[in-house]
Amino acid sequence: MDSEKFSCSICLDLLKDPVTTSCGHSYCMNCIKTHWDEEDQRGIHSCPQCRKTFIPRPVLEKNILLAELVEELKKTGLQAAPADHCYAGPEDVACDVCSGRKLKAIKSCLVCLVTYCEKHLQPHYDVAQFKKHKLVEPSKNLQQLVCSRHDEVMKIFCRTDQQSICYLCLMDEHKGHETVSAAAERAEKQKELEVSRQQIQQRILDGEKDVKLLQQEVEAINGSADKAVEDSEKIFTELIRLIQKRSSDVKQQIRSQQETELSRVNELKEKLEQEITELKRKDGELEQLSHTEDHNQFLHNYPSLSALSESTHSSIINIRPLRYFEDVTAAVSETRDKLQDILTEKWTNILQAVTDVDVLLPEPEPKSRDGFLKYSTEITLDPKTANTYLLLSEGNRKVTAMNQQQFNSSHPDRFTYYDQVLSRESLTGRSYWEVEWRGDIVFIAVAYKNISRAGNSDECAFGRNNQSWSFRCETESYTFWYNKVQTPVSGPPSSRIGVYLDHRAGILSFYRVSETMTLLHSVQTTFTQPLYAGLWLGLETTAEFIK
Repeated sequence: MDSEKFSCSICLDLLKDPVTTSCGHSYCMNCIKTHWDEEDQRGIHSCPQCRKTFIPRPVLEKNILLAELVEELKKTGLQAAPADHCYAGPEDVACDVCSGRKLKAIKSCLVCLVTYCEKHLQPHYDVAQFKKHKLVEPSKNLQQLVCSRHDEVMKIFCRTDQQSICYLCLMDEHKGHETVSAAAERAEKQKELEVSRQQIQQRILDGEKDVKLLQQEVEAINGSADKAVEDSEKIFTELIRLIQKRSSDVKQQIRSQQETELSRVNELKEKLEQEITELKRKDGELEQLSHTEDHNQFLHNYPSLSALSESTHSSIINIRPLRYFEDVTAAVSETRDKLQDILTEKWTNILQAVTDVDVLLPEPEPKSRDGFLKYSTEITLDPKTANTYLLLSEGNRKVTAMNQQQFNSSHPDRFTYYDQVLSRESLTGRSYWEVEWRGDIVFIAVAYKNISRAGNSDECAFGRNNQSWSFRCETESYTFWYNKVQTPVSGPPSSRIGVYLDHRAGILSFYRVSETMTLLHSVQTTFTQPLYAGLWLGLETTAEFIK
């Protein structure tokens, strides 16, 4: 016997102190009391199973017979009820065969069109006739697998109408349509699904990589900002110390000069005071002599008393200016004004340097030619860099490789061996240009200014060093070169190549020019210097930067 028949539908456990309502359903005494306690405020009490209502609240007594039966069955080996997780929940597929509380289904049969739990599925494993039935993962919508018109399982897919059909539909309204078995269509769609999944997984990997890069960018921004604050505070502290030291030096110089001048003035003052004292004494003697009545006595003493000593001071004392250290104040004020002017001028530069820290995510590459032309950059070739076998024309936008030297002048910027030339313009930010070419072979390149020029070493050749990137175009093939590594590139031939550069994002892309633009090759790297457009031509090949 199944314990489910002796279980409380509220707690789902074996009945404890069972009671039976007047509608015939049995519950644990505590379970039904708790349920009705919650309904007391409404004044109406109902059966949790059949929803029959009772007014007033029934007084229930223990069902002694049922209680004894449960206890007796426990002793004789009552089957354990299924674990609660074995029952079907709202999101699960329930067994179609189970009565009462249904168990979770584990399989659906496409022949029986019935969904089974593990117990009710067993005949499909034991009975020979059932073993041929097609079992699938449990489904709530088995009827969707059956043709609504013919009541047959739909095992065929009509590609013409893009719908599943049964074999009778094939003879009727889908006659003559392109059809395959559902399994074959599934296999085809499975391949597409795998491709989609690969694309999604690749995008996830790319996204995670970008998130990691952005996190590194966050850490780099924070580290750079912290270091800039620390360094600027240190520099300003040094500047403040320097000003304080100069202030102390000026103060010390003023005080030292003050002591020197005071010493000199006081020394002169003392001499003058002594001279005044002596003159007063002399004046007293002369006054006394003037009162001498004896003429002979007067004449005898006059020569010694009338002689005056030379004055110890000069008339310069009377014409010295009243300003002493005011010139120092003026000089310091002038220095302050100049420093203020410098700080004002440089402050603008400092603020500009701060606001120029523009941390932006790289913009996606344009999709159309019009989008690329927004970044169009005029390119002209620098004659000083051109190999002597190259002929420049069309305002230095066009170059042709000749079989005879066109000139014989030397210049430190000139490529001496390879038929190469660089642009006048340096390239930073986002740039786009197009090169039209004809002939056997051309290398469309970008390079740093410090690429080697003299000799035939790889250090001078576009794409054969870490100073340049080169896209080799031939009539039937493409190859990308960097640091001696060549990468074959597939794509339709083209006599016009578009080059897109996002210097800051480190993106360099080459396109076959058309309205929709065909990407031939793209590279993601880090550019540490401004770049210059370059061309390397095969004999009698012509290339032109389109204006």
